[in-house]
Amino acid sequence: MQKTRRRLAAALCALATGLVAGGALAQAYPSKPVKLVVPYPPGGPTDIVARVIAQRLQTQTGQPFDIENLAGAGGNTGAAAVARAAPDGYTLLVATTAHAINPSLFKNLSYQFGRDFAPITQLTSGPLVVVVNPALPARTVPELIALAKARPGDLNFASSGNGQSTHLAGELFNATAGTRIRHVPYKGSAPALTDTMAGQTQLMFDTMLSAMPHVKGGKLRAIAVTGAQRSPAAPDLPTVAETLPGFEAIAWNGLLAPAGTPREIVARLGAELRTAMEQPEVRERFEAQGFAAAWTTPEAFAGFIHAEIDKWAKVVQVSGATIE
Repeated sequence: MQKTRRRLAAALCALATGLVAGGALAQAYPSKPVKLVVPYPPGGPTDIVARVIAQRLQTQTGQPFDIENLAGAGGNTGAAAVARAAPDGYTLLVATTAHAINPSLFKNLSYQFGRDFAPITQLTSGPLVVVVNPALPARTVPELIALAKARPGDLNFASSGNGQSTHLAGELFNATAGTRIRHVPYKGSAPALTDTMAGQTQLMFDTMLSAMPHVKGGKLRAIAVTGAQRSPAAPDLPTVAETLPGFEAIAWNGLLAPAGTPREIVARLGAELRTAMEQPEVRERFEAQGFAAAWTTPEAFAGFIHAEIDKWAKVVQVSGATIE
């Protein structure tokens, strides 16, 4: 009986010590600058989201959150660098929809997206917008589908690159609508939009941040958004799902740490980010870009990531999309 009591007391002591140590670790973090790896060039939607978050986290914690742009290979260069980083909370990845698509497109990734990271929280969620050249005689999704079926293989859609959400959204549209609109990849959203405005390509599925200024300038016509609901940033635009029930293709950002990062640090970051995304100025900055703040628990974000990987794997398989 005495041995049992001593063992129980030792176990309770160890548990208490662990809780105290974990609490101390969370309170001490961060004690030096934190690196946020953005796997795309400066100035794009992901970079802008990261800088809004970094500024707010620095204000809340008193430590710098520095942006490092590691672009390349459809977001894989930056993701691989974070997967190899020390799991101490000081190197984090700002992930995107592309990271859920890439496992199905790249055969020899140096990391596994669903295994090599500790999810912290989703940051943003927002639809893409379907924009067409103003000369195209299609002002609605039903008219676009009818036109594409009347001219099979004759219409082209531009994207910001093979495997990007702007590419797979178009492939999902083809698979759902039964159309054959051909894909034309570009190296970035800007040249893709330029050629769509010039009529070299007829349409594009792009982020609202990139496309809507050209819509407002009359150089493109917006006909729908790709979310499940209409966007507060463009409430008069219908969703594709109003014509094709169940259609949804969203652009999202989330924050990940290397696998093995202590749970206390993940929890501290999650709590700080929840506070950050409750700030009106942060929500307004996101909404101006067509995004909504989308804080989640690590567990919910992990489930979301796996669902996204499965969803886009099916689209890749059906479309035959490849990386050249």
